[in-house]
Amino acid sequence: MKYTSAEVAKLLRKLNEEVENLEDQEVKRRQFNAALGEDVETVRPTYDYADTQRKLEELQAKIRTVKHALNCFNSTTEVPGFDMTIDQLLVYIPQLSRRKQKLAMMSSCLPKERAKVSGLGSQIIDYRYANYDIEVAKDDYQSVSDELAKAQTALDLVNTTMIMEIEID
Repeated sequence: MKYTSAEVAKLLRKLNEEVENLEDQEVKRRQFNAALGEDVETVRPTYDYADTQRKLEELQAKIRTVKHALNCFNSTTEVPGFDMTIDQLLVYIPQLSRRKQKLAMMSSCLPKERAKVSGLGSQIIDYRYANYDIEVAKDDYQSVSDELAKAQTALDLVNTTMIMEIEID
């Protein structure tokens, strides 16, 4: 079958939910309680150990196949507009996000700010001085913000348009 990365993410979520549901059902069915004197067979839930294990293994094998295909796709598919593969861009985006957050803080500083007074009744006033050009930090912040938006948009485009082939039963 042919899938986009976005469709593969939904497929993986569905397969993982199926595993969780099957495991939940197994927990509810593999043991049961019966009162003394109660006919055990009338309260016994249906449970087929071998069938349940087979279904779980089939689902887990599908998950491995899909994840492997996605990993291969991500490590070989270049993102247009960037000299990076998808997996490299998936590392780059959080790096940009952290840099943007740091630059937001740095660009909002004043060149000279009054620091907190260190003790009660202290007459000494400390000032904190920016040891960098705040305007450059503002420009860098805007540049990083633009780059982050461009990277996210490019990744969204790849995730919704580029097709990969996955053979699952």
